[in-house]
Amino acid sequence: MSAIQVHWRFETVLAEFKAFVAKGNVMELAVAVIIAGAFTTIVTSLTEDVIMPVIGWIFGGVDFSSYFILLSVPEGYEGSTGDYAALKEAGAAMIGYGALITAVINFLILAFIIFLLVRYANKVMAEFENKPPEEKPAGPTELDLLKEIRDELKKRG
Repeated sequence: MSAIQVHWRFETVLAEFKAFVAKGNVMELAVAVIIAGAFTTIVTSLTEDVIMPVIGWIFGGVDFSSYFILLSVPEGYEGSTGDYAALKEAGAAMIGYGALITAVINFLILAFIIFLLVRYANKVMAEFENKPPEEKPAGPTELDLLKEIRDELKKRG
C-alpha cells in the first residue's frame, strides 16, 4: 500500500470520526458519562459516610470494610492481621467481601436514583406528547385591521 493510499484512508476515517462525534447522541453520551462519574462520587460518599455507619450502628458497630478473609500475609509484614487497609497496602492476598457489600449498596443506591430520574423523565415526556398544541389567541381579522386604518386616517384627515 502506498503512502498516498494510507493518507487517503486516514483522512476518510478521520472525516467519518468527525461526523460520528458531531452527532448529538455522542455529545449527550459524553456529558452523561462525565456527570455519572461525578454523581458516583456523591453516592459513594453517601454510602460510606452516612448509610454504612447507620447500618453499623443498628447492628452493633459493624464495620463492613473490616470483613475480609486473609489468604496469605506477605513476607516481612509486621502489622496487625486484622487491619484491612494495612494488609491491602502491604499486598496481602485477601478476599474483601465487606468492600463488596459496600460496592453492592453503592450500586443499588445509584440504580434506584437513576430509576427515579428515568421514571420522572418518562412521565414528563408522556405529558408533553399528550398535551395538545396550544392555540394562539386569535388576532384581529383583516376587516378589523382595515377598519382601524380607516379610523386612523379619518382622525388625521
